[in-house]
Amino acid sequence: MTGPSSSSSSSAAKVARHGRSKSTSTYCCHSRPGQESAPSATANNAGRSSGEEDEKDGGVPFYVNRTGFPIESVTWERMWSHVAKVHPDGQEMVDRIRNAAHLAKQPVPSVPNFKPSMSVPDWLHAVQNYMKNLQYNHTGTQFFEIRKTRPLCGLMETAREMIRESLPIKCLEAVILGIYLTNGLTSVERFPISFKTQFSGHHFHHVVLGVYCNGRYGTLGMSRRADLMDKALSFRTLSELVFEFEDSYRRYQHTMKKVKIGLYVPHNPHVFQPIEWKYLVLNPCRQGREDMRKELEKHGRDMRMKILKSSSAQSPIKERARGKSLSPRRRQGVSPQRRQHLHRRDKSPAALDRKPAELSTLNDGYQIRI
Repeated sequence: MTGPSSSSSSSAAKVARHGRSKSTSTYCCHSRPGQESAPSATANNAGRSSGEEDEKDGGVPFYVNRTGFPIESVTWERMWSHVAKVHPDGQEMVDRIRNAAHLAKQPVPSVPNFKPSMSVPDWLHAVQNYMKNLQYNHTGTQFFEIRKTRPLCGLMETAREMIRESLPIKCLEAVILGIYLTNGLTSVERFPISFKTQFSGHHFHHVVLGVYCNGRYGTLGMSRRADLMDKALSFRTLSELVFEFEDSYRRYQHTMKKVKIGLYVPHNPHVFQPIEWKYLVLNPCRQGREDMRKELEKHGRDMRMKILKSSSAQSPIKERARGKSLSPRRRQGVSPQRRQHLHRRDKSPAALDRKPAELSTLNDGYQIRI
């Protein structure tokens, strides 16, 4: 995620081996700060095709494909043009790959299969290894469009497309793929963690998938840096996990500007609601570690409490139903005057208070799945 994109040749070679049957889109492309000049940015804007746009992260543009597969000719050529500008070997490397008579066949990673005998850490390790085998995308052109406002069911379709195409991915794509591959693990809660950092006057963005299971936190994700992606399920609190990322950023002289924590992602892949990406936003530059720790622990407790409420949301309603003394048969024998009296009682403040309490319980249960 930080540092030079010197490994773009391997990603470019893998894409070239697949041909233009692959497409593009991106969230975080961290290249060498200050590497891009104003003229090159103008040239990139001039080559933009319809349905695609260039973004900037750390002062370096990356491109987002919005037309799907197969890759359009304009997108294909623009990708190679960008690689030639940012790679140390430049156009020579591009020509060597594109003019090669034979390119080595790239292996297609096998999708991990969950076995009942596997523990949760083993399965998370298998998921992370699968994403590593897909490789990090250094081309500057993301191959899968990820719109954060899109419903979860649509993002899961994009995850299936990632598996079919088997192309290199970036951090945001890794979050969506990680959610898809862990949907079956109902004992594992997933939530997004986003970072905004500053280095040499430029801002960088990164996102990982936080995971929580049996009182321990960890992450799944992809990055150029090994210590800015996956973390084992070993952190007792959410604050310990976030501070670990902050310490890792410091090793690369990055200053953390913002941390955004989302909410638990539903395990139902057919949910027609978007992911909550930034329910809690923290500013480490303005808040001390102690204040951040309190906010993070409160957020972690709130998420866990919502899970507890959702599992018992229906029980108070059932208890009240069993406690009612009027059976359907007895209601039929109630006189019209008595029914009118009961109807008036139903409009009393006490009755009105009870009904919202039930609805509030249901609403809490629903909100937990956001």
